[in-house]
Amino acid sequence: MHRTSIDDAAVRAEVAAAFEAYEAALMANDVERLDAWFWDDPRAARLAPGDSRYGQAAIAAFRASRAVGDVARVLERVQITTFGLDCAVALAEYRRIGSGRRGQQSQTWVRFAEGWRIVAAHVSLEPATPARRTEGS
Repeated sequence: MHRTSIDDAAVRAEVAAAFEAYEAALMANDVERLDAWFWDDPRAARLAPGDSRYGQAAIAAFRASRAVGDVARVLERVQITTFGLDCAVALAEYRRIGSGRRGQQSQTWVRFAEGWRIVAAHVSLEPATPARRTEGS
């Protein structure tokens, strides 16, 4: 029976460093660096409510055209679990600084010859809530 090691410390540190570099690129809206973190393959996927993208080219097109007004965020929880030496899952919960909206993301990372790449990602964001009316408004 083959047993996969889970949470190898060295592998976890590598993926954590890649995750942090991706997060820095996201906060800087460094589209070139963001694109480079995704697997350059038509099977790469980034799923979000109402906006699923398949393939690195489609993901790059999304990045190039997205609005960046409310993307600054605070990570409230990050969990990285590694499976063997070449695969990991990163889960994050965050709060957007501008709107206070909460969101979640998951990323599946795989080690390739060129390094760690995201092969699949999913992002969700809670719906915006309408502004409360105050008395007299």
